[in-house]
Amino acid sequence: MAKIAAVPYMRQAAAHLDMSPDLYRVIGTLEIAGAAGLLLGLNQIPLGVAAAVGLTLLMATAVVIHLRYGDPPARMLPAAVLTLAALADAGAMAVAG
Repeated sequence: MAKIAAVPYMRQAAAHLDMSPDLYRVIGTLEIAGAAGLLLGLNQIPLGVAAAVGLTLLMATAVVIHLRYGDPPARMLPAAVLTLAALADAGAMAVAG
């Protein structure tokens, strides 16, 4: 929600990564859509798998972007952890479905 609302911290983070606030809002929207897809995927496995794969790709891209900008590990840790969590979720749902 902070990315969508473009709170000052998120605007600074976007500027640091040479992204417009509008692009950051799109990313925030994709993150929320992915989280909603994971929740809905509890009842509809294919939707959950698609959401988990989408979040995996989104978060992995975030890690790569942070690496390209030379960010310290602490700055990319949330994206890295969410990449692994989404990947694990995709695998678990695929096996369950």
